Amino acid sequence: MPAKRPPVPLSRERIIDAALHIADSQGLRRLTMRRLGDALQVEAMAIYHHLPRGKEALMDALAEHVTAVHVEQGPTWQDTARAWCRAGRELLREHPGVLALALTKPPKGGTALAIREQTEQLADAGLDGAPDAVRALRAFVFGSVAVEVQQSGWADPEVDEWTRRDERADVDFERGLDALLRGLQS
Repeated sequence: MPAKRPPVPLSRERIIDAALHIADSQGLRRLTMRRLGDALQVEAMAIYHHLPRGKEALMDALAEHVTAVHVEQGPTWQDTARAWCRAGRELLREHPGVLALALTKPPKGGTALAIREQTEQLADAGLDGAPDAVRALRAFVFGSVAVEVQQSGWADPEVDEWTRRDERADVDFERGLDALLRGLQS
């Protein structure tokens, strides 16, 4: 008889990963503490040891996971802004199930720190009005991904397989980003 493997310890990271999997594969409405506990092979109450505020803390953690983007400072503010927008877009596209949280949850914790870091990077690189620029860039990224996910068929129960990669969306994103960066220069 094979030896029984010890259970994998429960951690905040494991909880978030499992919650992301449920939200991305079944939708945010299907993410319950009971379903999450089943996926983790623990009682739902065990999750509260890592997220004491329960589902609200879980929703905050999921939103933070997909919006707390950090990039290295580039040679110019445009390079830094471009890197941040691309990284933010990729992270949101990886987890369409929590896009609604990213769009509606106010920035807290790691997301608030990331926004402050982005603002400082752009200001240090010489961009006047860096806070306004970060707001505009975030709005562009979130809006682009929302349209892309909507057009992909991800949320349509009639669609068997949704399109994760759309070359036209990539071209549209880059064109829009170029235009926005030009506008922020003036």
